[in-house]
Amino acid sequence: MDEVSDFRDELPSIQEAFPAAAAGLSAYLSALDDLPGLDRRTHELVRLACTVVLRSGPGVQRHAQLAAEFGASWQEVLGVLVLTQPSFGLVPAREMLPFARAGYEAGRQAD
Repeated sequence: MDEVSDFRDELPSIQEAFPAAAAGLSAYLSALDDLPGLDRRTHELVRLACTVVLRSGPGVQRHAQLAAEFGASWQEVLGVLVLTQPSFGLVPAREMLPFARAGYEAGRQAD
């Protein structure tokens, strides 16, 4: 998974630069985890699709990991990447595949 290990986040950490904003953002994101209507597995698969579209490698890895921890199969995770292709093209899904695989494997190991 060279693409994952070579990924470099060049932006300064929000936590370091704006600790109060980071704390607020963390609280907001935590509140989203408890939205009614979707189980947590489905919730993480939706968030995975969003991060694929954004081409956020760390986001894809994190949501693939959480999806696996909440019971998603590799076929479901891979299916999410494929479902982004008609609207956003092959490239984002292809670029995010290594991140999704690394996250999924980490999530399976957490069980």
